[in-house]
Amino acid sequence: MNEYIPAQYAMRLTVGSHAPRHVRRIVRSFLEEWRMPELSDAVELGVTELLANVVRHVPDRRCALLLLRQPTGVRVEVTDGSDELPCAPEGLDTEAENGRGLLLLDAMADKWGVSPWSAGGKTVWFECAAR
Repeated sequence: MNEYIPAQYAMRLTVGSHAPRHVRRIVRSFLEEWRMPELSDAVELGVTELLANVVRHVPDRRCALLLLRQPTGVRVEVTDGSDELPCAPEGLDTEAENGRGLLLLDAMADKWGVSPWSAGGKTVWFECAAR
């Protein structure tokens, strides 16, 4: 008997201090079920960075996370109600504690972007391809 494995996982959450750790565990579990464990480090890092941005820049800290299995890898989307679009800082100080999230996302993801909503808010997404 074949076991059904869903091709996506969605959740709504209010991000607190423990949320990234729990979400990483969920992401790792799905990547193992989808037979893509080699993507775990990159996808977990990307999710952590996107959730950290919600904590820093979204006043109510609420967001939705969507994890999508694709034929060639995985796509992650984090949607929030803030109109503030992420932008990479110019002239980043190597000693700075903040501002590296988008640089990390750019380094670890095959593609990433931002989709603003006409009604307000945005979705920040990234994709990692299986090798």
